[in-house]
Amino acid sequence: MSADGVALAAIVILLFPMGYFFLASPAFLLVKLDIPPVTQLLRGMFSVHFLMTSVAGVIGTVVFAATGRPVFAVAIALITAFAIWSRRRFLRQWDVQLSARDAGDADAVRRLRRLHWGGMLSNAVQLFAIVGSIPYVAATAT
Repeated sequence: MSADGVALAAIVILLFPMGYFFLASPAFLLVKLDIPPVTQLLRGMFSVHFLMTSVAGVIGTVVFAATGRPVFAVAIALITAFAIWSRRRFLRQWDVQLSARDAGDADAVRRLRRLHWGGMLSNAVQLFAIVGSIPYVAATAT
């Protein structure tokens, strides 16, 4: 496989967890977040999403660096760093709101929903940025 094919494969690897999350997370908008199993499932989905994006991002960074595309390597490294940082921050905030909800705070469910929307928006922005970069990755291949 050529370096161009490897670079495009790295993009596809990175798109997989982001695309899955983009399609799966809106389903949780249809259920109430005051149901403990639902919030635990959604928390797990966010956790795995951030973890998979981090792993795929490391792979993408290495591939782009190895194929001589330092600008793309830095861009993917930034996405990876953001995923690592977001996972820690997001899950901490999620757990705080779960504890508040379980303690009887009526506004905690609203804050959980806001976190859900924020996570979806963050993923969508990154996903569209990566999809938008595909023509540039292909253009640098020639």
